[in-house]
Amino acid sequence: MKQIRMVDLQGQYLKIKNEIDTAIQGVIDSTAFINGPAVKEFQSDLEKYLDVKHVIPCANGTDSLQVAMMALGLKPGDEVITASFTFIATAEVIAVLGLTPVVVDVDPDTFNIDPEAVERAITPRTRAIVPVHLFGQCADMEALNAIAQKHNLYVIEDTCQAIGAEYIFKDGTRKKAGTIGHASGMSFFPSKNLGCYGDGGAIFTNDDKLAEQMRRVVNHGMTVRYHHDYVGVNSRLDTIQAAVLKVKLQYLDQYINARQTAAAYYDKAFAGHPKLKTPVRAPFSTHVFHQYTLVTKDLDRDEMQKFLNSKNIPAMIYYPVPMHLQKAYQDPRYKEGDFPVTEHLSKHVISLPMHTELDEEQLEYITSAVLEFANR
Repeated sequence: MKQIRMVDLQGQYLKIKNEIDTAIQGVIDSTAFINGPAVKEFQSDLEKYLDVKHVIPCANGTDSLQVAMMALGLKPGDEVITASFTFIATAEVIAVLGLTPVVVDVDPDTFNIDPEAVERAITPRTRAIVPVHLFGQCADMEALNAIAQKHNLYVIEDTCQAIGAEYIFKDGTRKKAGTIGHASGMSFFPSKNLGCYGDGGAIFTNDDKLAEQMRRVVNHGMTVRYHHDYVGVNSRLDTIQAAVLKVKLQYLDQYINARQTAAAYYDKAFAGHPKLKTPVRAPFSTHVFHQYTLVTKDLDRDEMQKFLNSKNIPAMIYYPVPMHLQKAYQDPRYKEGDFPVTEHLSKHVISLPMHTELDEEQLEYITSAVLEFANR
């Protein structure tokens, strides 16, 4: 049996090695390392894939959220609502810009931000909502957009874990994750479903004026070279990374299918087990399984992780400390016990290996080990 990895980037690379190597060599031969042709080509390809008017490439996923907030004109003291159960970058950019992070609880089934909790958290200082499409499926965007419209708020989607997922509206229409709010941040970190071989990111929007402003922000606030009308940042997608992403984008739907197949194997193996809750699919979203995350019941989750590791099965815990309990984000408004769903998940979730290269032998070995521990 092949070595089991949490993410098998090497196996994925070997299948498309010739295409990747040719793309990288083409950039080296051209020496167009900054804003070379591959950047615009990838941008155009991704716009077509997402059916979105504007993709603005940038340096990483964290920058993508920061650029969106800067371009929307959010000012210090403005409140931005997001989930407490997410990676720190979502709140980090809010704090870095001098905005006020306001965190709320999540849905116990999808792990995504709870629209009712969002509405309860709105104050006269609220300016934006940042829903995170966690682990690969969309937050309830129709409900969140209705709340935002009612209160005149911006919606900035954090799509870093869910590229390719589709949101299904009540009338049956579908839109890709990241194309539903005012803007969206995206990460191409290597382990993402569409990952490059370094850092990379992008912002998506259908708003022409906002796209123009975001292009200024990522390029030092310039409209005309050496004329800086706005405060900006230096955030570019490297041409080599764009060349890699242009190749891999062609395989994204294939990668999604492979992840969904692995998830279905896990689902079948754990179906009905009283101590293991498998991922719940929301009726309004497809799931692209950036992570496959179980919720344990009456099990020592940390001991389970050690047990799996002892069998050479990597397993990860996302996220063991909720946002509202992080030292850097302590706030007198929040205390332990305020967000029971988030705190429960932080103590009981465990994510199993999930990537495009999992084979049946590996999946059988992983599920057998999980069940061995759960049935002790």
